[in-house]
Amino acid sequence: MAMDVESKVAMTWTGAATLVDPKVSMKRGALYIAENRLLNAAKWWKSIIAFGLGNPTLYLLSIGIGVGSLVDASLGPNAIDGVSYLTFLAPALLATAGIQGAMDEVTWPTLQGFNWDKTFYSMNATAITGKQIVNGILLAATARAVLQVSLYGLCLLAFGAVTWATLPILILVSSTAGLGFAAVMLAFAGKVKEDDGVFALVGRFIVTPMFMFSGTFYPITSMPLYLQWIGWISPQWHATNLGRAMSYGMPIELWLGLLHWVVMLGMTFIGMIWAHRVFEKRLAS
Repeated sequence: MAMDVESKVAMTWTGAATLVDPKVSMKRGALYIAENRLLNAAKWWKSIIAFGLGNPTLYLLSIGIGVGSLVDASLGPNAIDGVSYLTFLAPALLATAGIQGAMDEVTWPTLQGFNWDKTFYSMNATAITGKQIVNGILLAATARAVLQVSLYGLCLLAFGAVTWATLPILILVSSTAGLGFAAVMLAFAGKVKEDDGVFALVGRFIVTPMFMFSGTFYPITSMPLYLQWIGWISPQWHATNLGRAMSYGMPIELWLGLLHWVVMLGMTFIGMIWAHRVFEKRLAS
């Protein structure tokens, strides 16, 4: 009798494939990578929140309120685009927050995944591909950018620099700029073999000039022509200019508004394709 039962069970048992579909797991590889990255980041959620709220508050007190009050007193409260200096500055600060938040997710963690703990190789040893690792990292970077911009936006709301009505579109624009820059930086970080201070150089000679010369503190047209090109190729300027148009109605041509989106989305697409190739080649070596 027992043998008959065992035989029936053996005949009807179909294995683990009916419980876990490997095809589904393979399709969701990018989501698993993003989940892993965000869970790791969540270990430091207190620091992330404290930095996300404390840094903009201090910056707004010093630059937005301190310097801003001097600018408004000197030029008039509505001398720049018909708004206060703090309102003029707000979209640029949000764009910076989006770029910095996304960049934090694709630089040192990428070096860690390839060089230090080699988790990318472990992931690639499963059904997860190099492309899915890239896509998952960029999903996590987007989430970090949205969080960073949202926290900064709350501070700007408290200071009266933006409104609830304009905050959603500003979050979208700033996060898109962050994603575009992060995609290119992820491909670059994937090619870094040794920790020789390369990211510090990127910060000094790419991120800082991009922040300073992209119309952050004054209209880009007020700079010499030989410096304006930095803004033209910078996601910082495209997000800032678009954010100002959408938040307080700064007039820009339709073609320029479209160009802002094309540049930011184009950087995302090109950076992602480049990162796919870099990761697949390095993981196969």
